[in-house]
Amino acid sequence: MSENSNFPIRSWSEDDKPREKLMLKGKNALSDAELLAILIGSGSKNETAVSLSKRILSSAGNNLNSLYKMSLKQFMGFKGIGEAKAIAIVAALELSARRKASELMEPEKIRSSQTIFDVMLPIIGALPHEEFWVIYLNNANRVLTKLQLSKGGITGTLVDVRLVFKSALELGATAVILCHNHPSGTLIASDSDKAITRKLVAAGENLDIRVLDHVIITDENYYSFADEGIL
Repeated sequence: MSENSNFPIRSWSEDDKPREKLMLKGKNALSDAELLAILIGSGSKNETAVSLSKRILSSAGNNLNSLYKMSLKQFMGFKGIGEAKAIAIVAALELSARRKASELMEPEKIRSSQTIFDVMLPIIGALPHEEFWVIYLNNANRVLTKLQLSKGGITGTLVDVRLVFKSALELGATAVILCHNHPSGTLIASDSDKAITRKLVAAGENLDIRVLDHVIITDENYYSFADEGIL
């Protein structure tokens, strides 16, 4: 008798049919064990798929992250789980993990200067030298990409205006945000900071690409040209 012929789902009572329950009540109505039972399809001679699923989950502390770390061999150690079922479980768990990773990769939407700070702090906030970055945005203010334009010493960086907008045109960006860090920790816009900002705003206007903000970042705080009304 094959592993799929024992306690098939079609032979269960209505209350014990995860597939039917999913169809009637939706995926959110199912427990983790019931969802796992759908993947398994059938249990062993003396155990339903739901019961087997509960046992498998229990071995992982009823923690899906721990379940994800289990190997094919570990799954096959359960009576009623052959190679095909183990592969199906591992594949489903991996697909779920990749979906979560894709979710984390969704483009950030810039809603305020605080969002800009949150995005750039991990990148340049604690650097011992100064870097100038440009955030490129689409029409919905979602980040297309973030590019380092220049890297300099602690006293400053050089900014190539042509390169800023060459990349914007290649990406199809409709707006940009300028960012650089101050390793000294001071949140004061220098005359050169203001000058390059004016130059980039003017160049952007000619190309119909908006400069939404210029944010100076330290490891603890930030200064926004837009918030201060000097953009």
